Amino acid sequence: MHITQLNQECLLHLFSFLDKDSRKNLAKTCRRLQEVFLDPALWPLLTFNSPAEVTKQNFILGPALKCLSICWHSSRVKVCNIEDWMKNAFQKNICSKHENIVNDFLVHVCSRCPNLQSLTLSGCGHVTDDLLALILISCTKLHTLKLENCVQITDKTLDTVTVHGCALKTLHVDFCRNISQKGLQKVQKKCASIDLKADRSADMIPDSKPEVKLRKLLQS
Repeated sequence: MHITQLNQECLLHLFSFLDKDSRKNLAKTCRRLQEVFLDPALWPLLTFNSPAEVTKQNFILGPALKCLSICWHSSRVKVCNIEDWMKNAFQKNICSKHENIVNDFLVHVCSRCPNLQSLTLSGCGHVTDDLLALILISCTKLHTLKLENCVQITDKTLDTVTVHGCALKTLHVDFCRNISQKGLQKVQKKCASIDLKADRSADMIPDSKPEVKLRKLLQS
């Protein structure tokens, strides 16, 4: 029996053992396997190790997606984490090549993946509060949100959780330096059932614009 003679369920099971690139390459061999590749049921889990990976056309976004992870561990993450007003021209050029990639991708997730249940973002220094608000509003089944080293995330995201995070059971905001103790306490008070974890976040020095720092210095 040729592989293409197997039923859809068997082919989906076989494809599930392959990584994204291997699935894409196999799909190029014939129309039947291309149909399997395009089946949303093949894609309940997506994991990316860099922003560049989300630009590859080797996966399908669809209603079957339940778990999404974008974890970037690279020296470039350090550049992204520098306050924007402190970046030199070279650093700004590095960020300009990828700063909108994850945000744009997550916008597509909001419109195509209403059944998303778990989202993990690590080292995504350009993800914004507004984007996470859109995720929480659009993906009403989201029960796990884990953020690590996402420097643009502030108490505004925590406020959104208290309003739109009805399904959330787990919230991690580790090493997010613009999260405050006050914001965390608000979540604990209004959403007591959420498993909240915030390693180092409220203990780190938050960003301040130059004029704010100058005013504080003058006041002292």
